[in-house]
Amino acid sequence: MVPMKFLLLGLVLRTQSSQVHAFASSPLTANSIVSGKMSSSSSALNMARTRGLERQEEGATPLPGGMTLYVKPAEDGTSVGDCPFAHFVRMVLAEKGLDYDLIPSTQENKPQWLLDDYEGKMPALRHRKECYVDSEVIAQYLDFFFKDPELAVANSGEMEKASAVLDGFFPAMAKFTKHSPNGDEEDKEKQAALEEKLQGLEDHLGADGRTGSYLVGNGEQFTLLDCSLAPKLYAMDVCLGQIKDNAIDLAGKYPNLRKYMDDVFARPSFQSTVEYGPETVVWGWTSYH
Repeated sequence: MVPMKFLLLGLVLRTQSSQVHAFASSPLTANSIVSGKMSSSSSALNMARTRGLERQEEGATPLPGGMTLYVKPAEDGTSVGDCPFAHFVRMVLAEKGLDYDLIPSTQENKPQWLLDDYEGKMPALRHRKECYVDSEVIAQYLDFFFKDPELAVANSGEMEKASAVLDGFFPAMAKFTKHSPNGDEEDKEKQAALEEKLQGLEDHLGADGRTGSYLVGNGEQFTLLDCSLAPKLYAMDVCLGQIKDNAIDLAGKYPNLRKYMDDVFARPSFQSTVEYGPETVVWGWTSYH
């Protein structure tokens, strides 16, 4: 996942004719971003135009409308699945009030251009002639061009500090959740690794000087980081109760984190995009066993 401190690197914004040519049309790696290497505007535009998408020229700024989001399906193959990365993107879209078509896609019914040119990766946001398949890039694209409300913060140091707290949380949660059987020595080790990350979140959320509920800075502004974290915490919450025998008492051991979870789960952008529910989360995570 691209670190939040590199927000918006990879944008090729305007030619001399003031037209947007591309936004990260080619896959970005951490190394290429760190080294500052980016494709030229002409090569990026050529990549976008040869990936099975229409050749319509855009104006200087992308406009709302014409968005389609392809996501992992649930067990039935037609309803929305439990992918936290797709949910992240949907929360950003909901926060900004952007309309889009939502298409849960199995390997069999993915568009051919998505298979041929993007290896079938999802979530995939197609916005007219452009398509992006990394949830972080999609979120940054949406926040850059559709700023109401803006979900990035001006203070990059605050964003970096909050990002560092999240580092390693999701891998630790996934390893613990997927391990079976519950309660053996390896399971206890994986639980301890997850709880170390939870304690970091607990300490961050309970730090002196915080006046709001959210992750960055004083907690007053809801940001992309909150959109990213909320679906992962929801998956953890469901899995702890229904797969891991309530092995971790979140309310008792991590009250600041529990309150944060309750607050972000109550946001309309979360409530309107969590229709997949606990049963789909359990199916999604147990299907890995």
